[in-house]
Amino acid sequence: MSNASSEQSAGFVSRVRVIEEQPLESRAVGYASLHDELAKRLDAPIIRHASETAE
Repeated sequence: MSNASSEQSAGFVSRVRVIEEQPLESRAVGYASLHDELAKRLDAPIIRHASETAE
């Protein structure tokens, strides 16, 4: 796993922990927000560095 992936994973886990510590209603809002952010990332075009595409 790359360093950037490790940092993203750690950030995700941290956000989930914060959400889980909230009361139920706040958790629902937190998870909805997280879902929206992840959906946007999945729908975004993949951007590759020139070094990855040149072979």
